[in-house]
Amino acid sequence: MDNKNIKQTSQIEPVGQDIWVVEGSLVNFWGFRYPTRSVIVRLDNGDLWIWSPIALSDALRRELEDIGQPRHLVSPNKIHHLFLRDWSAAYPAALLWGPRSTIRKRKDLTFQEPLENSSPAQWIDEFDQAWFRGSIAMDEIVFFHRKSRTAIIADLSENFDDAFLYANWSGWQRRVAHLWGIVEGKGYAPLEWRLSFINRRLLRTARDKVLAWNPDRVIMAHGNWQKSGGHRFLAKSFEWIG
Repeated sequence: MDNKNIKQTSQIEPVGQDIWVVEGSLVNFWGFRYPTRSVIVRLDNGDLWIWSPIALSDALRRELEDIGQPRHLVSPNKIHHLFLRDWSAAYPAALLWGPRSTIRKRKDLTFQEPLENSSPAQWIDEFDQAWFRGSIAMDEIVFFHRKSRTAIIADLSENFDDAFLYANWSGWQRRVAHLWGIVEGKGYAPLEWRLSFINRRLLRTARDKVLAWNPDRVIMAHGNWQKSGGHRFLAKSFEWIG
């Protein structure tokens, strides 16, 4: 079933061929209200690949039935794990994936081998991936869906507009957002994470790999995602790496 078969009132928004985004609810992260977003990709064999699963509602489950069966539940970093247990319970045949940092954090769940710089056999023909590491705080796996030329990023780029910030963040929090550059026009990673990278060589290697993909689109977990001009956006959002 193709993208046009998704109902107009659907939570699931088509992005390109066999790829969708789903907007979730706000979550509290250290006193800041963050939006959540998931990416759904239908692999060539019909399996659904679910990136950063959002809260699983009955309505979302019904809509997923229109496009396929979740078989891969993917945590891109150790922060994006909140709803894995609910999805795993709803889809017990689905495999859980994440970097070693997520696996260590969620010892209550059973994962496949840790995600690193090379894609596993289950999606090697359809995705490339880059492992951003060298930080004492956190690592992240960034994905590239070849068919739609879409880069998929969790927290290495946050891109909030003023409308969201004024509706959901206090005055001092909005000042922090602009100071850190996690706003439109910059789209940086949060400052405390940027400062934690002690191995910039590994960081630059991952950055260069992502830019070489030359993506058309960039979908990030938090803020306004980019429907075009993906390479230009990422070159700007990664300029802090140096």
